[in-house]
Amino acid sequence: MRMAPRGAEPFKIKMVEPIRLLPPAERQAAIKAAGFNIFSLPAEAVYIDLLTDSGTAAMSDRQWAAIMSGDESYAGSRSYYQLQQSVESIFGYRYLAPTHQGRAAEHILMTMMVKPGDRVLGNMHFDTTLGHTLLKNAEPVNLVTAAGLDPQVDAPFKGNIDLDRLQIELLRHASGEQHVPFVLITVTCNNNGGQPVSMANIRAASEMARRFGVPVFFDAARFAENCYFIREREPGYSNKTITEIAREMFGYGDGCTMSAKKDGLVNIGGFLAFASEDLYRRAVEWQIPFEGFATYGGLAGRDLAALAQGLTEVVELDYLAHRIQQVGYLAEMLDQIGVPRVRPTGGHGVYIDAGAVLPEMPRELFPGQAVTVALYLAGGVRGVELGSLAFAHVDPVTGETVYPARELVRLAVPRRVYTDRHMEHVAAAAAEMWTRRAELPGYAIEYEAPVLRHFTARLRPV
Repeated sequence: MRMAPRGAEPFKIKMVEPIRLLPPAERQAAIKAAGFNIFSLPAEAVYIDLLTDSGTAAMSDRQWAAIMSGDESYAGSRSYYQLQQSVESIFGYRYLAPTHQGRAAEHILMTMMVKPGDRVLGNMHFDTTLGHTLLKNAEPVNLVTAAGLDPQVDAPFKGNIDLDRLQIELLRHASGEQHVPFVLITVTCNNNGGQPVSMANIRAASEMARRFGVPVFFDAARFAENCYFIREREPGYSNKTITEIAREMFGYGDGCTMSAKKDGLVNIGGFLAFASEDLYRRAVEWQIPFEGFATYGGLAGRDLAALAQGLTEVVELDYLAHRIQQVGYLAEMLDQIGVPRVRPTGGHGVYIDAGAVLPEMPRELFPGQAVTVALYLAGGVRGVELGSLAFAHVDPVTGETVYPARELVRLAVPRRVYTDRHMEHVAAAAAEMWTRRAELPGYAIEYEAPVLRHFTARLRPV
C-alpha cells in the first residue's frame, strides 16, 4: 500500500506523546459507554485521532519560545500588538478583536449584524455557523456550485459560490423581499471536503455583493490552505507567495472570523478582523462583555504570542506542501482500497462518501455515523460524521426535516502531529470497514440537544 516517496517532513520531532491501541473488546465497550457518539469517547481510548484539525496542531519550538515571553498585561499587552501586526501583514486588516476561539468570533459577528428572519448567504456554512444562524432565528443559505455537491466531480475549486444564485438572493434583498446582513465565504469549504474557493470566484462574489451594499466576510479558519490551492491550481498565481495571495483574497472582503485553532497552528484562540474601524467598534461592544477586554479577548498573553508566531509559520510554502501532500497520501491509499470519497482531495482531511458506502441505508439511520463507529471499532481511528446527524434540521416554516446534500465522514489530519505510518494505519482501518460494510448497523437517537445535537447526542444501533 506504500506510495512513492514525497520527500521528508520539513521539521524534525523533539517531543513525543505515547498512544495505545485498545484491544477490540475494550473499543467495543468504550463506544457503547459513549452512546455510540465519537465525541463522548475519552481521548485515551482513541489511537489515531482524526476527529478534527481544530486545536490539535503540534506547536513549533518558536511558538513555545513565544509562550515563555508572552505579556500577561490585562490591557495593551505587548503580545496583542504582536498579533495585530501579524494579522495586518497577512490579512491586510488593521482592526483586530481576539476571541477564545472561532465560534466566539461567529457569535459576536452574528450578534452585531443578524436579525430574526435574515438570510445569511455563504458557500457552505459549517456546523457552528449554522448553529449561530439558527439561534438568531435567521436562515442559513448555502450557495455552493452544483459541482461542489457531487463527490465524484474532480473540479479544482468546488468551494465556489454559485454566482447566479447569489445574484437572485441579492436582488431579493434589494427589492426588500428579504434582508441579507452579509455574505460569508468559507475558505476552504469544510462541509464538502475542504474544497478551495478560487480567487476569480471570490472577486466576482465580492463585486456583486458590494453593488448591492452587502458586506462580505470570510471564515478564514483554513485560509493558508486555500491560498496554497490557488497558487497550485489557478492561472497567474504560481509565482506568488502565500502572503501575497492572502492579501489579495482578503482585500475583497470587509473582515473575517477565524478559528485560529486551524491555520493559526495553536491549541486555542480565534479572532475577528476588520478593514473598517466602525465594524471593529461594533464588535468590541460585544467582545468585552462576552470574551474579555479588547486586547486579550478571552486569551492569555502567551496564547496571543503563540498565535502571532503561528501565523507567520502557516504561510511557509514548505510547510503547506507537506501538509497537503500528507492528506493526499491518505486519499491515495483509500483509492487503492476502493473506498468512495470526495474528489479532489481537500486541504485538511479526507472525506469518505458514507452515502456511497451504505447506499441502501435510510438517512434517518445516519449512514455517516455508521461508518464513523465502524472505523473506530476497526482500528481505534476517530473521525467525525458530517451528514444528517450534524446538519439535518427542521424547517421553521414547513416543519419538515431538511437534510444536508451529502452523508460524509471526515478524517481531519492534525497539523504536524502524525507521520505517514499513522496514515497507513488509518487506511488499514478503512479497509476493514469497507470489507464489512454490509454488516454495519444504522443508529437511532436516544437523546439530542435542540442545536448542534451531534456533539452530545446518545445513540443506539438499529
